[in-house]
Amino acid sequence: MAETICRALRDGALEGEYAPALTIKDTLSTPFGFHTFTHFLCNLSSNILSAKSQSQCLVLVAFSKSPSFYYDLLKSRGIDIQTSKNWLRILDCYSDPLGWKDGDSMELVPNAIEKVCKNVKDLDKLLSSILELGKGVVGQGKVRFSVAVDSVSGMLRHASVSSVASLINNLRSHGQVSCVFWLIHSDLHEVRTTAVLEYMSSMVASLEPIVAIGEKGSSENIFSLEQNSGKGKFNVRLKRRNGRVKAMSEEFHVERPGIKFMVISSGSGVVNKTLVPKVQFNLQLSEKELADRENVVLPFEHQGNGKDVEIYDGRRSLSLGQNDLATPVLTNEKLHAKTDQGKGEIHYLRDSDDEHPDSDEDPDDDLDI
Repeated sequence: MAETICRALRDGALEGEYAPALTIKDTLSTPFGFHTFTHFLCNLSSNILSAKSQSQCLVLVAFSKSPSFYYDLLKSRGIDIQTSKNWLRILDCYSDPLGWKDGDSMELVPNAIEKVCKNVKDLDKLLSSILELGKGVVGQGKVRFSVAVDSVSGMLRHASVSSVASLINNLRSHGQVSCVFWLIHSDLHEVRTTAVLEYMSSMVASLEPIVAIGEKGSSENIFSLEQNSGKGKFNVRLKRRNGRVKAMSEEFHVERPGIKFMVISSGSGVVNKTLVPKVQFNLQLSEKELADRENVVLPFEHQGNGKDVEIYDGRRSLSLGQNDLATPVLTNEKLHAKTDQGKGEIHYLRDSDDEHPDSDEDPDDDLDI
């Protein structure tokens, strides 16, 4: 599933459509959202360097880490930093987000890769700075660039949900943006805030612990939490172009080099949980009970034992019909195991003796209207 997201970010947007958008959300119980964010960041950077990506530039909006941290991160993952001026731009919203050190709202760092934002409350200026940095590399035209925001939670500290949603929507709808992805700590915000960002996303990746929070009561579960502190479930929800939603899940392990994703093994306790509810009576059938159930003859099935099948016409009881054979109460049909005749007969029984035979007369002619 992580590989599916990497391909979607690499392939970018189709002509005339919104750019793919990814929401990565974590909680305090599974604080590995930043590891996931850096995984996709480094993967996309590698694809841009190898010219495999639709975008030719990456604009990183840094709220939670300094630009030097990302230089060291990319270098540790084997990505060439010497050529970063050709494909990387960093909008520094970490060093001086409120302009306390200097009054200027924007400041260009001498290396031309970084640009310091000194007023993160002005999202209109922030949007124009992102587009300016991206166009500064790819130029004007159809060449695209990608945008990554390392913490929407940091952005929401200084701006409203509607303004942040407007910023993201403007980025997705821009003709030169290839893809947008961001990280949010969902337990720091209201449910509707996270729901707004998920609604705007074409992909949603959430991280959950292997052991549910409500199961922490016993000492065994606490020990399991300690053992699985670097593990968890990676749930992905993909929105198709036709409106359908595909949900997938896999495991992740956080190790020293980074985060690794793998398919959930069949021996894992996450998969082997029974779907049968916990009740006091048995809902499972044994092999003998299954065989007996298959041998039960249902009411709508013919018995096929060669005897006469007596069909009740609905007017008189079966006992009366057996005593009075003069009245057409019962119709006897021979049920043959081998049918040699290729014709059938239809027997019509009147509802009552007062019923007249079929005629061309209108039955409503006698009504006095």
